[in-house]
Amino acid sequence: MSRPVVFIITMSVITALLRFLPFIIFRGSKKTPDFIAYLGKVLPYAIMGMLVVFCLGSMDFIGKGGSHGIPELLSILVIVLAHWWRRSTMLSILGGTLCYVLLVNFVF
Repeated sequence: MSRPVVFIITMSVITALLRFLPFIIFRGSKKTPDFIAYLGKVLPYAIMGMLVVFCLGSMDFIGKGGSHGIPELLSILVIVLAHWWRRSTMLSILGGTLCYVLLVNFVF
């Protein structure tokens, strides 16, 4: 078997194990610990916040040339408005991504 195939199989097994491990550990009548339930509530928001900071951290508002962050800011506006309008995460993500890709490739 070639090395890439071995790597793919290994990573697939590890990924599946990581996905199934919580169900194996907390199966049946065992109550989920309060700390784990707390993490399940707060981590999605924390991760989204970190992604926003990571994605917008390299924006150059005052540099010479470039778009000065206009595509990013317009895309954020589209995301906020789409989510406010329909309360659909999928619509917000797809709309913001489409807006950003179109602006970067055809306008700026």
